[in-house]
Amino acid sequence: MDAVAPIVKFTSLIKRYGDGPVVLDGINLTVAPGDFVSFIGPSGCGKSTVLKLVSGLSPWTSGELTVAEVKPRQARDKQAFIFQDATLLPWHTAQMNVEIPLRLRGVAATERAVKAREMLELVGLGHATNYYPRQLSGGMKMRVSIARALTLSPQLLLLDEPFGALDEMTRNRLNEELLALRERSRFTALFVTHSVAEAVFLSNRIFVMAANPGRFHAEVKVDFAYPREPELRGSPEFQTKVNEVTRLLHEVEEGVTR
Repeated sequence: MDAVAPIVKFTSLIKRYGDGPVVLDGINLTVAPGDFVSFIGPSGCGKSTVLKLVSGLSPWTSGELTVAEVKPRQARDKQAFIFQDATLLPWHTAQMNVEIPLRLRGVAATERAVKAREMLELVGLGHATNYYPRQLSGGMKMRVSIARALTLSPQLLLLDEPFGALDEMTRNRLNEELLALRERSRFTALFVTHSVAEAVFLSNRIFVMAANPGRFHAEVKVDFAYPREPELRGSPEFQTKVNEVTRLLHEVEEGVTR
């Protein structure tokens, strides 16, 4: 039986901006369909740059990168990007904001309205379709952003610290909701975070990155079964995995090489 083709593959990739220093050096990474991969490391290590390369928003300098076996720009219809800021248009309601990607693709008004409402129901905002961003909490705005991304039924979801500005309670709840959505939609995820506990709760693979230049220091496999319940965070096994990732981050800070 043939092996399943990777959805993302980096091969000896190097990235620099113009004549500046190397931003990413020697990146090798293969992401299988269904993986939830998190990137964690110090500021400036290139975590967000990895997502920009995959999305086709930024070119690389040398090496290779494929998404769904084609160049990133050719795979844009297979992926969606969620940023730290919800990036909602303030003059649009939640419903109208969620419809934007469908409108840009020329989907008929009736069809996009049905799809947008379905996605808002999925993220628990069926009651807020006519709310404007000013009427939404930070967590609700991020749910709208997630609903908007899911209207395209992406195979690959790129998330750049989407919950970084939220309080811990809201962040934990949205982590749980994100995994519940993944059980329904079965997307692959690449996730950037500064939170060790968040990375451990969400991921089956975590890449600890070092800076100057950005590179992978270590990979940590997280073998807790999905779906994951909130009680997992209180288990000794969870804390052991958090400690392992934290130790690797300390190695990065101390300049330890592997």
